[in-house]
Amino acid sequence: METIQLQPVRSDEIYPSRKNETLRMSRQDIVDVEPILSRREVKRLPFIEANTKDVTIEHLKDDCIVPVFSKDNEITISHHNFIETVWEAANKVFPNESIDMPEIRVSHIIKGRTPEAIHKSVKDLSEEDKTIYYERMMFCFEIPSVHEDINGNRLNLTVGGVRAYNHENLYSKKGMEKFKIFIGFKNMVCCNMCVSTDGFKSELKVIDVHGLLNAAMQLFQEYNAAKHLYYMGAFKDSYMTEQQFAQFLGKSRLYQYLPSEQKKKLPPMLMTDTQIGLVARAYYQDDNFSLPDNGKEISMWNVYNLLTGANKSSYIDNFLDRAYHATRLSEGLNQALHGEGEYTWFIQ
Repeated sequence: METIQLQPVRSDEIYPSRKNETLRMSRQDIVDVEPILSRREVKRLPFIEANTKDVTIEHLKDDCIVPVFSKDNEITISHHNFIETVWEAANKVFPNESIDMPEIRVSHIIKGRTPEAIHKSVKDLSEEDKTIYYERMMFCFEIPSVHEDINGNRLNLTVGGVRAYNHENLYSKKGMEKFKIFIGFKNMVCCNMCVSTDGFKSELKVIDVHGLLNAAMQLFQEYNAAKHLYYMGAFKDSYMTEQQFAQFLGKSRLYQYLPSEQKKKLPPMLMTDTQIGLVARAYYQDDNFSLPDNGKEISMWNVYNLLTGANKSSYIDNFLDRAYHATRLSEGLNQALHGEGEYTWFIQ
């Protein structure tokens, strides 16, 4: 058996975005750094596209209300407190690295009005009469001093999370609140997210920001970046024929309609028919990861990025689960190319 050697992740000063010493926060300092967190230095492709818009942390704090649990009127953990807490955890775990500004995307705006405006008609409402908050929010920030290159693509270490109030029962009393957090890599060519098993918490339940801080720090400390990069790097050395790729697309569409007993014997397929269609189109048309000109094979690295690219069409509350699924799916297909694993059905 060939010996596996894990290469160290590069850490340097190429992108001196901002030193952690200037951003290290205590609980009392969080409000003071919010203007720093909200600034954007470079306009990039969004990491998620479906039904979302870009906002700043000031907007979340100053213009949005925070929902409460209706039975006891206890406040929920706000979106901006979630972002600040994960930011603080990253600073504690990576004290010597540079951390970029967070990108924040929101969707599903919930509108309301102040008590004084209850009897006003819509056309007479002023901005002061209106209230808003966002049901779903996702953010991420890069740590570009920790990076690697795979097949000519720069990957920056990235941390982030998702909060979806639609996963909470706001009509009950306050209890454990649910969050999704991750640490992985962002492909800077396309801003696709690469999420691994040990870098993702799909349903983190905490009662307050202190529990959130501790859980985030634990996840970041246990994440094995070198192992994640090694397995992604292996994708560039495996190739899928056009026939195998077509078989994969067809079986992925068939999967949704399999008899339940047969489906139970197979690994899950979380990608929708629409996303499978996006993968098929990108196979020929993607600027960076399409089938090479006059080629008959496509690398699994390119297939992986076609899958993570299609995932950008997911709603916020499903995005991270499907990003993780894209990694599992790519690893399974890579094994199936060698006749191994439970994903062989998809290419046979």
